[in-house]
Amino acid sequence: MDNSKGTRSTKDKILETALKLFSQKGYLGATTKEIAKEAGIAEVTLFRHFPSKENLFEEVINTHSFLPALKELMPEIATMSYEKALTVIAKRFLETLSSRKDLIQIMHSEMQRYPEKIHKIYHAFIDEIFKILASYFAEMQKKKILKGFDTEFGARAFLGMFFSYFNVHEMMMHKKYRHLDKDTTIKEFVKIFVRGTKK
Repeated sequence: MDNSKGTRSTKDKILETALKLFSQKGYLGATTKEIAKEAGIAEVTLFRHFPSKENLFEEVINTHSFLPALKELMPEIATMSYEKALTVIAKRFLETLSSRKDLIQIMHSEMQRYPEKIHKIYHAFIDEIFKILASYFAEMQKKKILKGFDTEFGARAFLGMFFSYFNVHEMMMHKKYRHLDKDTTIKEFVKIFVRGTKK
């Protein structure tokens, strides 16, 4: 029993260290040697948990991103009103983006140079987020709460609004939008989306 606990904590330590170094140096700049050293383990131990750097990166994204947060939210929002559920999703989405700002920034700057494998991992992860949200919209359509629309496009449009706000407000620090309060933005965007999709 103790062994499995030890294994888990080593794995967590590797993931947290990898997140930190990927956020500082990017996927291309951070080496497995550095990650292992910073985590206080041998590189061979890192490879015991993660067979490759790509595999480690994939696990970092799947563990420290909006994907686990959204999965966790799904049972919680099932009993909420549509507007309240969207507000909760939007709030958590923006919180996750803010906490991963450095990683997002560095990934955007080096995305063009990523190997094909990393592009595939990244797009599969984004698609998974859209699918989960789309399944929520489909459920609401079955309950006759929402109009008929392509749920995956709906998911892309909804999260796209907030990503755009995050990009301009936090990444570019655009003066014109600095006064925009996050809660007001969420409220207004959700209101617009609800008007367009609710029956």
